[in-house]
Parts: sequence; structure tokens; C-alpha cells
Amino acid sequence: MDFEEFRRRGKEMVDYVADYLENIEQRPVYPDVQPGYLRTLVPTEAPEEPEKYEDVLKDVERVIMPGVTHWHSPYFYAYFPTSSSFPAMLADMLCTGIGCIGFSWAASPACTELETVMLDWLGKMLKLPECFIAGTQGCGGGVIQGTASEATLMSLLAARCKAIRRVQSVNPELSEAEIFSKLVAYTSEQAHSSVERAGLIGGVMMKKVPTDNKFSLRGDMLRKMIDEDKAAGLIPFYLCATLGTTSSCSFDNLLELGPICNDELMWMHIDAAYAGSAFICPEFRPLLNGVEFADSFNFNPHKWLLVNFDCSAMWVKRRTDIIGAFKMEPVYLKHDNQESGLVTDYRHWQIPLGRRFRSLKLWFVFRMFGLKGLQDHIRKQVALAKEFESLVRADKRFEICSEVVLGLVCFRLRGSNELNEALLKRITSSREIHLVPCQLAGTFVLRFAVCSRATESHHIQQAWKHITQLTFELLQERVN
Repeated sequence: MDFEEFRRRGKEMVDYVADYLENIEQRPVYPDVQPGYLRTLVPTEAPEEPEKYEDVLKDVERVIMPGVTHWHSPYFYAYFPTSSSFPAMLADMLCTGIGCIGFSWAASPACTELETVMLDWLGKMLKLPECFIAGTQGCGGGVIQGTASEATLMSLLAARCKAIRRVQSVNPELSEAEIFSKLVAYTSEQAHSSVERAGLIGGVMMKKVPTDNKFSLRGDMLRKMIDEDKAAGLIPFYLCATLGTTSSCSFDNLLELGPICNDELMWMHIDAAYAGSAFICPEFRPLLNGVEFADSFNFNPHKWLLVNFDCSAMWVKRRTDIIGAFKMEPVYLKHDNQESGLVTDYRHWQIPLGRRFRSLKLWFVFRMFGLKGLQDHIRKQVALAKEFESLVRADKRFEICSEVVLGLVCFRLRGSNELNEALLKRITSSREIHLVPCQLAGTFVLRFAVCSRATESHHIQQAWKHITQLTFELLQERVN
């Protein structure tokens, strides 16, 4: 493929993507395939000779699309949103075209510097404390990770390193292995599974703290567990608090948890993967109150801020804490400007060495939507969730299972778990809308998350009509 063909095919691909998104609601949102379907549609080995581009593109529809779950369909209500917008797509195209690997400032100065500035822009949108903003006199700053899972792991590993050094400064006779075996981390029983997984990777105990009747982690329960563990000779060193849990979008109480962590010299990380985008709206910013106690904070613009995957924004209060845990300086990565104090080498802030020019997506989206446009998007989707909530509450066969704060509605049929499992099975089999469940206090619950940028009121109404029709059929069968 030469330059001329690339120009032509590139324009065709933009048309294909635009057509796909413009007509996406005509496709079944959930695929009707069985495991292994794709292997029967492609050869067993790669071709010896080059194939025509036209044949490759034809096979996108024949091979790929039948097995795609259409996350950007207005009938997709599962998990949480995966953001997308045309400015972000164009920026990602440019990122791929430039193709730099920005592991250090010298590797591509624009890649590093735009990221630092964009994380400052975003931090100011969120009204983060000055200590998290790199362009101020603060000691912290922001970095783009791939996912919230990576951000959690990075914070835990940095906290582990800091805790070991702190204990050894007081008790130099203790070996690193002895300290390591006594470290204990905490998170809510409602936290995402990636938090527990970070503990497994980090090799430390991760204890789940019970929540209150609103599925929120409170200070009294954390304090109780910390005191018990200290009495047993353990060393509490880390808490991952969640703002907007995956199951029910519940919020841990930072104003109670933060002072405890500060008093105990524990690292507090805040995972706001989904909900964090909403904090750019003044009416939702109080949900972030208490962030001033945190050592690190993370959310995913690629979930709800119109920036496509992957783009997970993480801030640290003290950059030396994270750099000190991972800094390696082989001679082939050194450069003349690294000691100037004016540059950041982001390889010290992450697990991998290489990194993409992901800040281009933020730059394009922030400039082409503006803060007001992004706020409008968040508010529209919250309003759609409230509309769905009102439909559920108006039907006495159903109940709402947790407070609806943002774009997630947790609901169920009044009755047994088995009844709700049967309803979800029918919804999934129909492939008209897509939902996933959760467990809340042992109860099987259906989650309805407003996800697609294209979702409108009539899609919400149609989804509810579909759910109630399947409910009617299910209940009628059980009566007969």
C-alpha cells in the first residue's frame, strides 16, 4: 500500500466507521455466536502471498461483525460506558500516524509535555487540590495510565515501597521480607475485583471491609479492622476507596476514611473509574470532597468523558513517592535534560516502558467540546438514568435496589433471585438490549447503565417496553 492508496483507503475507512456508528442500532446489540465461531471462518494459517484490501474489508463484515458486542449501540446498557467521539477518533488516528514511543522527555518532548499540561487542565476541571497539579508549586502531578486497574496497582506498589522504607527507618534491624509479610491493605467489599488482584500481584494481604446499608465504606468499620490488625502485629499501609462502585455506583465516605489513613500513615488511593467524569459538574463535585486526604486519585476519561479507550487519568500528591519506587536509569535511557527539573520521564510512573501519545485525545476533545459540552453530556446521561428510574418505580412489580446518583440504575423484579435470573436470561437471548447483573447483599440485581453517546429518551422508553413485555411473558408462563 503506497501513499496514494493509503489516502484513498483511509477515506473509505472513515466512511465505513461513520456508516457503522450512524446505523449501529440496526444491528443486534449482542452477538448470536458460539465459542469458537471465528476459527471456522478463517484459514488455519496466514497467507503466503499478499491479499487484496477489498477482500480484507469484506471479511470485516463476514468474520468480525457477527461476533461484535456493539458497545456504542443505544441499546447497550451493560457494564459502564466506553467513551467515543469523533474528535477522539481523529486524535487516535494522528497518534497512530506519528507512532512515537514516549517513555522519556527526549523520546518525544511533545508527547510528554502535552500529557503533563492536559492532566493539569483536567485536574483543574475537577477542582483538585493544588498539590496534585504539576504546573503549580505542588509536588505532585498527573499521568495517563492504560486502565484504572493499572493505576490501582501502581499506587499499591508505591505505597508498599514507601511503607517498607518508613518501617526500616525506625526499625533498621527488620529485613524487607519480615516487613513485607506483615503489610496489610484494605478496600471495600464492594470494590472492583482489580483491587483484590492488585494485592495478589503485589504479594500483600488485601482485606475487604464491610459496608453500610448504602454499600458505602465508613470510617468506623475501617478503624475497627485497623486496630485489630495492629494488635495482631500487622502493619496497615494502604486503602483503596471507591467513588462509584461497579455494582451499584455507591460512594465510600472519604471525609471519614481520609483522616484515619493520614493518622495511620497509610496511603489512600481513590478509584473513581466511572464516576470521576461527573465531578467536572459543580452539582456532583461534592462527591469528591475528601480528596485532599488522598495520596493518589484516578478515573477513566475513556469511560464517560468522550475520550476513547485507553485513557485512565491518575494523579499523585507527591511524585517522588511513585518515582522512588520504580526509577531505573540505564545509560541508553538517559538524556541531557533529565536533571533540569523541568521535564518528566513518565516511564518512572508506570509498569511498561513504552507509552502512546494518548494526551492528543484529551487535547482534541477538550478543545472541540469545551467544558460546557462535556458537562452537557454527563447531565444528559444522568437525566436518562433518572427517566428509567421513574419508569421502574411506576411499575409495582419492580423495585429500585440502590440510590440512583449518576447514570446507573440497579433494579429487579420483586421476588426470588431465580426469577430475576430467568428474566435476565430472556433479555440476553433476545439480543435487543444488553444488561449485566450484580449481587447486592446476596440479592441478584439487574444493572441498567446509560452508556452510548447516541442514547436518547425514546431508546430508554423502548428498552423499558421490551423489559416489561418479557416480564409479562415470564410471569404468565409461571401462572399457567
